Amino acid sequence: MHIEAVRGDITEQDVDVVVNAANSTLLGGGGVDGAIHRAAGPRLLEACRELRATRFPDGLPTGYSAITPGFDLPARWVVHTVGPNWHAGERSSSLLAHCFGSSLELAVDVGAHSIAFPAVSAGAYGWDVDEVARVAAGIAAAWANGTDGDADANPSGIELVRFVLFSDEARAAFERALA
Repeated sequence: MHIEAVRGDITEQDVDVVVNAANSTLLGGGGVDGAIHRAAGPRLLEACRELRATRFPDGLPTGYSAITPGFDLPARWVVHTVGPNWHAGERSSSLLAHCFGSSLELAVDVGAHSIAFPAVSAGAYGWDVDEVARVAAGIAAAWANGTDGDADANPSGIELVRFVLFSDEARAAFERALA
């Protein structure tokens, strides 16, 4: 498995899965969430409303993930994950790690070979980008080495994990964590 960090626009990534740093409503928002909803088009909002009506009537819990088609994105799928909000007192790195791990599990479930992540929780949710990078790189490395601790959740076909970052500072933090 190849793991890399790049600066770029996650909505333009030519990968099987892009990960959306969603809020629990799944109905769009600012930052990465808003950008993905705009780029994917109105059918993404319809799919998210269906998830809310059927599987997550109370919203997607922090640390968990759900998947929809990518619609107008280059990516075939969007995994929506709700990162912990530092400002709201959600400071568990294990919740943050679960965002990355559960996103990889869903990607494997749909047969994906490539996945692009943003710096989940490092934006409006206030987590330090170095901590997000450390946690994300640790999960990706565990998957690459088959040491994620879950016998049912192996890399199974994932060939590329790409962290798509919004700034040079964030990219540098991820490069340090991946070194």
